[in-house]
Amino acid sequence: MLALVAMASGFGQFGVVAALGSVAKGLGQVVPGSSLADRVGLSGTVLGVGLAIIRLSSLGSLPVTGLADRVGRRLVLVGTLTAGLALTVAAAASPSFWWFVVIFALGRPLLSTTSALSQVAAAEQTASADRAKAVALIAAGYGVGAGLIAIVHSLAAGALGFRGVFVLALVPLASVPLLRRWIVEPDRYQVMRAADEHPLPVWGAVAPAYRKRLAVIAALGFAISFVTGPANSFVFLYAQNILHQRGIVTAAMVVGAGVTGLVGLLAGRWLADRVGRRPAGALGVVGVVAFSSLAYAGTAPALVTGYVLAVLSGAVFAPAIGATLNEQFPTSVRASVAGWFLAAGVLGAVAGLVVFGVLATAENRFSEAAVVTFVPVVLATGLFWLLPETRGREPEELWSQR
Repeated sequence: MLALVAMASGFGQFGVVAALGSVAKGLGQVVPGSSLADRVGLSGTVLGVGLAIIRLSSLGSLPVTGLADRVGRRLVLVGTLTAGLALTVAAAASPSFWWFVVIFALGRPLLSTTSALSQVAAAEQTASADRAKAVALIAAGYGVGAGLIAIVHSLAAGALGFRGVFVLALVPLASVPLLRRWIVEPDRYQVMRAADEHPLPVWGAVAPAYRKRLAVIAALGFAISFVTGPANSFVFLYAQNILHQRGIVTAAMVVGAGVTGLVGLLAGRWLADRVGRRPAGALGVVGVVAFSSLAYAGTAPALVTGYVLAVLSGAVFAPAIGATLNEQFPTSVRASVAGWFLAAGVLGAVAGLVVFGVLATAENRFSEAAVVTFVPVVLATGLFWLLPETRGREPEELWSQR
């Protein structure tokens, strides 16, 4: 059930990425010329800043996610999913690009909270042997939702336009009452609540003994998002407006990425459980950096190859980081920690979007922008070894190791 919640969240949240090219054309102005702004409708800087604002708005998910430590996972999950999808539908009526940015910026933190809490709740309902598998299932659900809206846009953008694509968020929105009946409060949270432990969802809720771990987790979130933020946000605009790739090819690319994503989740889960969370996570980071750089090399084959393999690498990374994140901290602050990880990822994505957007505009070449922006992040793989290995261990075993 949590995987379906994540799928609905992915469908609503990924629309801004999937339809970015159509949004730029529909709310900007395409004119004859060779510059990025002429060909796309809006400059790379404008797009980068707009996307950065939308990403930055996800900082609002920090207090909302932390609220789940006080009032429960279920209540926050249902509320954020409902409001987030409603705002996605409202974005269809945007009269200008900046109105679009504002509306999506209001909905983004809510859907980000939904995604983060889905993983927290799944991790809290499973034992160590199944935790990476559960996290992978949630990631798969989100990926299916994101892939669906990308495929719909690729095949039907001409008929629906970006407005019609966002209106389709009414479908998952209509399913929320049914999902609500089936979502349950995780056992670990119920045990904690029965013990009358209700810390406030603020920085102080994460005890000083755990803040070193939190800082490392946050640094990892910043680093990976510095790559995935611009790499994912610009990919469909790049395919549609720069390479002029046919919609059917883009749809096939997304389907192929769905296959490699599933393979990556299975491989990532196996690696996280058999080899360790740390090496699996580090391998995922290296792959995301390498293949995201390849995707923007300047040719259609490079885009397709790089994109599907970057998705595979990100899928390898997901079970490892998801399990690590949820195993390092007590139940009473686990949602708050997920909020901090999310906030760090937001800042990383914003920084990456601005850097990538400015470089792409200045040089009018995406390949150089990708290399300069992405490659240095490989150094962040060493951060994994600042954390204890959690493979085969329950979270309760790690709380005394500070």
